Amino acid sequence: MLCIKNGKIFTVAEKEPFIGDILFDGAKIVEIGQNLAGKADQVIDATGLNVYPGLIDCHSHLGLDGYGVRFEGQDYNEYTDSLTPHLDAIDAFNPQDITVKMAALGGVTCVGTGPGSSNVLGGTFIAVKTTGDRVDDMILKRNIAMKCAFGENPKFCYKDKDNSSRMSVAAKLRMMFNKTIEYKNKLEAAGDDVSKRPAYDHKLEALIPVINGEMPLKAHAHRADDIFTALRVAREFNLKITIEHCTEGHLIVDHLVKENVPLAVGPSLGHASKFEIKEKSFKTPGILAKAGCQVSITTDAPVIPQQHLNLCAQMAVKAGMDKYDALKAITINPAKHIGVEDRVGTLEVGKDADIIITDGCILDNNTNVLHTYINGVEISREGAKI
Repeated sequence: MLCIKNGKIFTVAEKEPFIGDILFDGAKIVEIGQNLAGKADQVIDATGLNVYPGLIDCHSHLGLDGYGVRFEGQDYNEYTDSLTPHLDAIDAFNPQDITVKMAALGGVTCVGTGPGSSNVLGGTFIAVKTTGDRVDDMILKRNIAMKCAFGENPKFCYKDKDNSSRMSVAAKLRMMFNKTIEYKNKLEAAGDDVSKRPAYDHKLEALIPVINGEMPLKAHAHRADDIFTALRVAREFNLKITIEHCTEGHLIVDHLVKENVPLAVGPSLGHASKFEIKEKSFKTPGILAKAGCQVSITTDAPVIPQQHLNLCAQMAVKAGMDKYDALKAITINPAKHIGVEDRVGTLEVGKDADIIITDGCILDNNTNVLHTYINGVEISREGAKI
């Protein structure tokens, strides 16, 4: 067993930190309290240091985009077909890419990663830990969400093929959901009679969990009208949904409070490179959180390098976000957003030993991550490129 002793512990499950010890055995936290070092085989003295749960980003393309490459390195967009719900992020994730370790050393221990936003339907996301050499062993949860996209991206990418307007995006989604319902009904009516089953359709098969309410839509939507369209289509089919980016969320905050869906805000750092993100601001997550929304902060890596997730939270605090809300926005809220809050997001007995130790407040820009533990194992900083 390993004990981190005398650290200033931010469990996130509780608002206020305290000085104490964390005892973990293998991959799980077994005790949090005082004077636990005597029970451990190895002791890490964290006196004067801060201890947090590993940071989480619920909307990333980590591992699907290569570091130091361009066209040959990206595997997060499929440009041959605007409707690709059958694609699975697990088949593109590259654990050997250096960005994965860079994320871990920056304190990000878990991400929701998957297809980009070129397609109306892009495929399924996965939740992975940021350590390992084989994605199958890094998976925390598969099929956490079905990516869909509204607005400029699908319009631009497919304007010369089959999608040049916002109306087309919504129409295509309705078409696919109605086809899935019909396909599902035929399967159920056929029962065990193989001769009566409809011809296998891999796209519609992938959408059945969405129609059943078992997997949410992960809706890329920046502009307010696109957010409303995403919600409208989801409500028509009684689907679960999360809003990704939510750039104009601060303009429609009262509506989003009533809708009560998880919101991922970002990437807020950098130039407004297209019309639909001209309203982007680090004020947005704070305004939404103060109103009572469940807010996560996202890098949309590689738009912002994954290891700078805490920097995005720092900037939100500088723009007025409450510090505790900002801490939740990079820990427990993204864990809830991608459905892994039973395992990660807070420091609690029984949860995974994903822990980071810092030399200051994680929301201060002069703070360094000194140690990262994932599943109870420290990530080596040897050869670190961060």
